[in-house]
Amino acid sequence: MTGRIIETDVCVIEGMDWLAARCPKMKVAYGLTGPLPLRRKPDGFAELLSAIIGQQVSIASAAAIWGRMKDAGMTTPDACRAASEDQLRAIGLSRQKIRYTHELAKAGIDFDALRDMPTDRVIKTLVAVPGIGPWTAEVYTMFSLGHADVFAPGDLALQEAARILYDLPERPKEKAFRVMAQEWTPWRSVAARLLWAYYRVSKNKDGIR
Repeated sequence: MTGRIIETDVCVIEGMDWLAARCPKMKVAYGLTGPLPLRRKPDGFAELLSAIIGQQVSIASAAAIWGRMKDAGMTTPDACRAASEDQLRAIGLSRQKIRYTHELAKAGIDFDALRDMPTDRVIKTLVAVPGIGPWTAEVYTMFSLGHADVFAPGDLALQEAARILYDLPERPKEKAFRVMAQEWTPWRSVAARLLWAYYRVSKNKDGIR
């Protein structure tokens, strides 16, 4: 069973109301951020490939490269499998991302089946592909599949937002943050949305593309 799926803004409001009722600090943060974004994205090969291409580059660079990928028709497994290294390099992919693109294209992920899998199985399936780490898998599960109870404890913006909001001496390490986030079950995805929004308010920066 996949558990609760976030489909609309009403779902986000329901989750935020639940969190605010149980955590005074989240209630304060929500008062500063205002309504939280839905941030639902499409699922499937192209969305995941776009996430891989966007890793460790600026938002502008990622958008430019992805635009060239779309123009070249390189958004399907068949097209990416058939693409040569020279073709992908000309589009702007690094040597490493060329490898990751080919690995994803030949992985044979059943994206329709992912929609009905529990969170842990989705993440296990995704991280088995070279180039997909826990953060990418968690964010895909959160926004493309809409799982209500998934978190990304390795995200630096979430860690920094939690440090500020909970007045911690330092950013929580990933393992400790994962434990901390269990208090926000079954709405950890909404807690993540709040912390990203709070990070933006606190730092005047965006925490996620």
